[in-house]
Amino acid sequence: MNEDFTTAWNACAEYIKSNINPQSFKTWFEPIKAVKLEENVLTIQVPNKFFYEWLEENYIDLLKKGLQISLGEGGRLEYQFLMENHRAVGQSATNKQDHSIQKGFDTDEIKNPFVIPGIKRVKFNPQLNENYTFKNYIEGDCNRLARSAGKAIAENPGGTAFNPLVIYGDVGLGKTHLAQAIGNAVLQKFKNKNILYVSTEKFTNQLIQSIKTNAVTDFVNFYQLIDVLIIDDIQFLAGKTKTQEIFFNIFNHLHQGGKQIILTSDRAPKDMASMEDRLISRFKWGLVADLQIPDYETRLAILESKMNKEGIDLPGDVTEFICYNIKNNIRELEGVLIQLIAQASLNQRQIDMMLAKEVIQSFVNQLNKEITVENIKQLVADHFQVPIEKLGGKTRKRSIVIARQLSMYLAKNLTNKSLKNIGNNFGGRDHSTVIYSCKAVQDLMDTDLIFKDTVAELEKKVQLSLS
Repeated sequence: MNEDFTTAWNACAEYIKSNINPQSFKTWFEPIKAVKLEENVLTIQVPNKFFYEWLEENYIDLLKKGLQISLGEGGRLEYQFLMENHRAVGQSATNKQDHSIQKGFDTDEIKNPFVIPGIKRVKFNPQLNENYTFKNYIEGDCNRLARSAGKAIAENPGGTAFNPLVIYGDVGLGKTHLAQAIGNAVLQKFKNKNILYVSTEKFTNQLIQSIKTNAVTDFVNFYQLIDVLIIDDIQFLAGKTKTQEIFFNIFNHLHQGGKQIILTSDRAPKDMASMEDRLISRFKWGLVADLQIPDYETRLAILESKMNKEGIDLPGDVTEFICYNIKNNIRELEGVLIQLIAQASLNQRQIDMMLAKEVIQSFVNQLNKEITVENIKQLVADHFQVPIEKLGGKTRKRSIVIARQLSMYLAKNLTNKSLKNIGNNFGGRDHSTVIYSCKAVQDLMDTDLIFKDTVAELEKKVQLSLS
């Protein structure tokens, strides 16, 4: 009898082997074992429920033809797979009843499609925040490359040169927002694609759980079903040898299958210590795009976008003050806005510059109690993109001369320092040089409206900036 079911399955498998590629046969048919043959019904044992569903979805015609060859027209096929306690449970190929089979890992709210009966794959929760969209992701010079690549991916996931897309940058610059915006855009355009956002920490915890329950194969199979995989904070894979090995295999499978991979990190791949070289190499296959600190105009646009979304209207000088002083972290812009509203509401206060200064003090070290010459020199040097030490030097290069003269002009108008003291701050120049510089700036303002606007902008920056 043993020979009968083995012979029957071998004949069926031989037909299948001659009609598919060797790798597919090795993956999906070599693990199968024939169990019994009764009344022209061949029972085969497969590793798990997912395996059964994959065969039914992708190889049902080949299986039917192979059975006809080995058993004749009346041949039928039934499956058997193992529970955690290795008790065999059956599933008929012609009777898709749910036997409550569940061998898997803790998906932490991620519904696992291979434990759900049915021939077709079942959609699962992509774990995306619906508020993270391209519409409310403000574009600027700081993020244009990454955002443009993300838009291209959303139109053709897995079909661009940006695979994988690695987005890196400091905390609070919008990496997670952009990565999830791509996922949400794909979800809107391609309803049938499986998309998943997961943090590296959650990915690692799922793997640990699957190891504990002897379900690593199911873990890998689950991730290999995904069309767009978004993993946040990939740098936390560093030092986790086993997790890197599993992720490497998942990465290869998805990439070779034309699936899209999106990764975020707080550093560039080349700076990921304790990360395997083969992973670093693969991270560089597509596009590595950095998010930089947004400039003032972009920060202002971001803050105004958040205000519009929440239906909030702040005085113009308050929004400018916030954006001049919250520079390095987009999240802090939102934090200041929330605190302003809370303070005004709870304490029945008007939102003005005084309240704004009080709130911002909790986000930065301290307010400038007094405008200093050094503060002015730094702002002007930054604006003209010249080294600050050049303002006290002897060079006569026009761009530096203008920056030096403008710094003296602002110092005279915005501080209580004497002309002699101002001159001393610029390489020991005397008071007559300061007077000449101030007149030169005023004359240029009278004849050059663009320069006049520049002076006005810098005056505002000096008055609003913190130390």
